[in-house]
Amino acid sequence: SNVLAEAGLANIMRWVPFTIDEQTLRNRIKNKMVRPTTIPQTLDELQIEHAIAREALRLALIHHKSLATALKGIQQERTISDVFEQQQSGKTLIDMLKLDLIVGSGGILSHAPRRIQSMLMMVDAYEPLGVTRLSVDSIFMMPHLGVLSAIDEKAATDVFVRDCMVYLGTCVAPIGQGKDGERCADYAITFPDGRIDKGQLSFGDLRLVPLASDQKASITIQPVKQVNLGAGAGVSVTREVQGGVVGLLLDGRGRPLQLSTDHDVRVAALKKWYQAVDLYPVLSAEK
Repeated sequence: SNVLAEAGLANIMRWVPFTIDEQTLRNRIKNKMVRPTTIPQTLDELQIEHAIAREALRLALIHHKSLATALKGIQQERTISDVFEQQQSGKTLIDMLKLDLIVGSGGILSHAPRRIQSMLMMVDAYEPLGVTRLSVDSIFMMPHLGVLSAIDEKAATDVFVRDCMVYLGTCVAPIGQGKDGERCADYAITFPDGRIDKGQLSFGDLRLVPLASDQKASITIQPVKQVNLGAGAGVSVTREVQGGVVGLLLDGRGRPLQLSTDHDVRVAALKKWYQAVDLYPVLSAEK
C-alpha cells in the first residue's frame, strides 16, 4: 500500500504484461496488504507482485540516493573514491556507472521462482549503467547475519560467502536512446574455451547469453555514436565479465529506460522481453 501511495497506480501498471482494470489491480494490492504472507497462486498474481516489487526497489534506490549526499557547504574527504564521488554539496554521491556489484535482498528477490526474475526486477528497477554484476541474498538471510556478526564475525562471514550470496550474472547496459530495431551496439564475446560469439544488439532488445557461475568471458562492445558504455559516446569498451546462475544479460532497451505510454505497445514490449529471457513458463510456451 505504501508503494501504491508513493509510486502511483500508473507506475505499477506499466510493468504488468496484460490488460487489467485499475479497480481490479487496487483490490489485488489491498488483498496482499491484508494477507502479506500469501503466495501467488496464479501467473497473473505473480506478475503483479513483481510489478509492485519493481516500483518498491526503484523507490528504495531513490530514497538511498537522497540520503547519500554531500553535506551542504562543507568540503569532505572521501575514502571510497570509486563509488562515492566528490560533487557540489547536496548532490547524491552514488554514481551508477562506477558500481561494479549490486546485491539485492528481500523476500520477493530471494524467493522468486526463477533467478532470472530476480535479476530482471533489479535491472528494471535500478537501471544499472555500463557493465554491472548482480547478485541476490539466497534466502533473505542478510539481516540475520548482521545480528550473528556481533556474536561470531567469522561464522557470519563464512555463511555470507558460502550460502548467502548467489551471483546472478552480469548486465551490460549501454547508455543512450534510439528507435526500436535500430543498431545500438556490436559485440564480440570470447568464452573460456576460445569460442567467439559476435552479434548486433538493437534498441529494444534484451538478450541472455549462458555463462556459468565459475566462468569468465571477455566482451568487446562497439556502441553507435550516440551511445555510451562509460568510456564516451561511440567509444569501444572491452571488459571481463563474470557469469552466474542466470548468465550474461545484454540490455539494449536504452538508458534511461522508457516504457511506451501506449498500452498495447507497452504490453507487447514487455511480453517480448519476458519471452526473450524465459522469464515466466507460460509466456515461454507461447513462443
